[in-house]
Amino acid sequence: MNLPNLITFSRLLGVPFLLYGLYDPSVQSRWICVAIFVVAAATDWLDGYLARKLNQITDLGKFLDPLVDKLLVLAPLLVLIELGKVPAWAVFLILGRELTIAGWRVNKTTISGANIWGKLKTVSQIVAIALLIAPLSE
Repeated sequence: MNLPNLITFSRLLGVPFLLYGLYDPSVQSRWICVAIFVVAAATDWLDGYLARKLNQITDLGKFLDPLVDKLLVLAPLLVLIELGKVPAWAVFLILGRELTIAGWRVNKTTISGANIWGKLKTVSQIVAIALLIAPLSE
């Protein structure tokens, strides 16, 4: 297991804390959740950068990175549905897109890395979710 893949796995560690914190309505807890989410999201950039810089790109990393990205995005969105912060239809639209892309990837014989459109989609989702988590209107 190389360093970039370990960083990808570490991103998973923040998800349970993030989900737990979202159920606490206090302003302080919500800002802590924003910090956890942003730090976890930043590791998405870091693992890819290190994999390229250290020439440690692996099929495991190409598989795990988008999977962990989806968990980091979809898990808080599902909690935000429950908390009434986002409409379920919007989250299920995102989920449908992710499942469609995942199904397409499964049928390919090689595992491809992220492209610019996938990266832009991920960045926009991260910004939007951070804003949804932040206690801006409370």
